[in-house]
Amino acid sequence: MKIIGCNCIPKSSVLIMQHELSSLVFCKPTLLIPSYYQKRNNFVTKLQCSVASRPYASSSDSVRSNKKQGKSSSSSSSSSLYGRASLLEMKNERIANRARVYEFLRSIGIEPDELDGLELPVTVDVMKERVDFLHTLGLTIEDINNYPLVLGCSVKKNMIPVLDYLGKLGVKRSNLTEFLRRYPQVLHASVVVDLAPVVKYLEGMDIKPNDIPRVLEKYPEVLGYKLEGTMSTSVAYLVGIGVSRREIGGILTRYPEILGMRVGRVIKPFVEYLGSWGIPTLAVARLIEKRPHILGFGLHDQIKPNVKLLTEFGVREASISSVIAQYPEITGLDLGVRLPKQHDFLTSLVDLSREDFGKIIEKMPQIVSLSSAAVVKHVEFLKSCGFAENQVKKMVIVCPQVLALNMDIMKLNFDYFQDKMGRELDELVDFPAFFTYGLESTIRPRHRMVAKKGLKCSLAWFLNCSDAKFEQRMKYDTIDIDEMEDESSFDMNSLMRPRNNESDSDYDEDEDSDEEYL
Repeated sequence: MKIIGCNCIPKSSVLIMQHELSSLVFCKPTLLIPSYYQKRNNFVTKLQCSVASRPYASSSDSVRSNKKQGKSSSSSSSSSLYGRASLLEMKNERIANRARVYEFLRSIGIEPDELDGLELPVTVDVMKERVDFLHTLGLTIEDINNYPLVLGCSVKKNMIPVLDYLGKLGVKRSNLTEFLRRYPQVLHASVVVDLAPVVKYLEGMDIKPNDIPRVLEKYPEVLGYKLEGTMSTSVAYLVGIGVSRREIGGILTRYPEILGMRVGRVIKPFVEYLGSWGIPTLAVARLIEKRPHILGFGLHDQIKPNVKLLTEFGVREASISSVIAQYPEITGLDLGVRLPKQHDFLTSLVDLSREDFGKIIEKMPQIVSLSSAAVVKHVEFLKSCGFAENQVKKMVIVCPQVLALNMDIMKLNFDYFQDKMGRELDELVDFPAFFTYGLESTIRPRHRMVAKKGLKCSLAWFLNCSDAKFEQRMKYDTIDIDEMEDESSFDMNSLMRPRNNESDSDYDEDEDSDEEYL
């Protein structure tokens, strides 16, 4: 071993501070030091020996000490495994509780497979409480199986606040079950974050507060839409094509499903298809204002097939636009069943060809919705008036409305024609639209003026014109036959005339009935 020279230790005070030196350095019994440093080194040697005699831990001793401490800490940590074991026991207990809840659900017919990962009640009693509460709302086991995630809703935290809010809005208790069947996701919603903003948006669309519950009952899915998504774009597009902004509230009240329609996939293709048949965009807008539900007819599975069927049953392509404009519901009916049935029925009564049937549809498309009993009653009335079967056929082709008019009005008109006017039945065969005019408002006053003036004219000449035109004709000395108007034509421009001040927003629930002409 090397001996440390005295030149390495200039001062004794340094030796006192260097107590970290290994004790092995001072283990030599003899130190070879020059004599002139003897006295000083005697002191140093004593000091070093003093330091060496101290109990001092070397680095290896430190490692051993750390190992011992590690063992003691590991042993102490092993004593803390009671906490981990507790967590494991809790986990096992949760698994066992979930298994019992699943077993209960299966026992009542509910398949819980879709509930994995969903937070559920920890006890069977709480789950039974949820199931019983859903039963009180009218939901069956089948309804729950259709949307089993509803079992993740807390009765107090989720269901009751939502139901209270819907009740305050005015949703009827009798409609609540169907409401929840169609949109059970509402039970997951937050009243403040999800539901209230949608209701506020609907009110901003001019839907009256009293109509809000009706809108929600008709289309509960609206509560799940984003305000800046489909709802806003569909309304903006309708206004853009000419739908009156003040009609939006009434349109959405009658057919709120529009709020869920995508412009590019549903509304725009519908408008463009009707335009391809000659219906101007503004006219389509007017049709939507009056019959917004036509937007719900499938373009590819209903409208296009129905248009093709109309042409197959004698309707000319040039008249398709007129047929749709007069009766837009025809594009959504099951014409594959109705057209053959109605054609065969009318043929059995008045011997119609397919071409004749097409002409009838062009003049009155609602014929496809008339009940057989009503048609038979009107045909029998015309025959009782003295018209032969071929005359009835001609009248039906020229003016099919005679099969759908109010029977009492027809009788009054015919009695006046026969008793007061003294004309031949052939004139009614040529102008069966006579039955469509009001007796007191039109027929009687005009007939008196014609009789007073001594004019010899046809029924069509003095009836098939406006009041202003009639007054003008009363100034004539002779009758110009060229002034006769075609009573069977439909004026598409009538749909695009400036609207009056009355709005379609106030509507009748039954206004869309297929039997409106009966």
